[in-house]
Amino acid sequence: MAEPRNNTHDSIGVRQFGYLGIGVSDMSKWKTFSGATLGFQDNGTSDSGGTWLRWDDYHHRIELLPSGEDDIVYHGWEVKDAAALEAVASRIEAFGIKVRRGNAEDAKKRMVVDLISFTDPDGIPAEIYFGPLIDHKPFVSPRVVSGFKAGNLGLGHMVLAVEDPDAYVRFMTTALGAKVSDYIEMSVGPMTIHLTFLHVNPRHHSVAVTRRMKIPGAPPQKRLHHIMVELNSIDDVGYAHSLFRKQAIPVGDLGRHTNDRMLSFYGDTPSGFQIEYGCGAIMIENEDNWEIQRHLAPSIWGHGMPPRYRPA
Repeated sequence: MAEPRNNTHDSIGVRQFGYLGIGVSDMSKWKTFSGATLGFQDNGTSDSGGTWLRWDDYHHRIELLPSGEDDIVYHGWEVKDAAALEAVASRIEAFGIKVRRGNAEDAKKRMVVDLISFTDPDGIPAEIYFGPLIDHKPFVSPRVVSGFKAGNLGLGHMVLAVEDPDAYVRFMTTALGAKVSDYIEMSVGPMTIHLTFLHVNPRHHSVAVTRRMKIPGAPPQKRLHHIMVELNSIDDVGYAHSLFRKQAIPVGDLGRHTNDRMLSFYGDTPSGFQIEYGCGAIMIENEDNWEIQRHLAPSIWGHGMPPRYRPA
């Protein structure tokens, strides 16, 4: 947990958590869930036979792949331009990770100008890119939402359960230029769970990492604990919460977080990991004035989990 305090913004580091690939076992259920429940737009079929999901001006933010993992299969981080791409590639190689330069086919597949690829410290395929495709057609949700808070802030955030959280945090800060936002240590039954939250732009965090739990007799914990999407309106959040309940999708209580002050809820996805649907998070507008804090609870109030997540 001993990371350097934040100082000035890293001008050549990654700028946002841009896209995510998820391997799923039930594409039909995911398409219904992502559209009718979450309000994402189906933006067509990828060359890999997957489905593009869109919720802002970017052509897509998620690719659903029918590969059956029900977990993360790749993640992509955006940089400013070609010079930044090369600078970050050099940092990753200096960290001890082999980098592969993308070709025209790779770039076309991801709908970007150029990219590099590598395997992150937890063994997950990862990419750095610049020049994403911006869709000239307006985003159209299949149900009424006032809009998602994405754009230059990125798709939202993800929480990863990894083998070595300290190594992953060192990678994010040293190679990608992320900054530590804060820490949460919380008790869940007899266990204490430690989370480190990191940001790459004014969004409070684009990724958080914790240690992957190994419980005897239980299936292996997914790498992807949850993804978060932020809405523009509390009414969007409340309406979605009602939809989860009406559709009998396991869903927790509304609540407000201690660190980013997000008002949100957690619900199950068809792949078993969760999605956080929220609004109103604080922003880290002034990097020099941000102070790292430690919290001993994840929520000020609420955020009860769906029944199967609650400890006995």
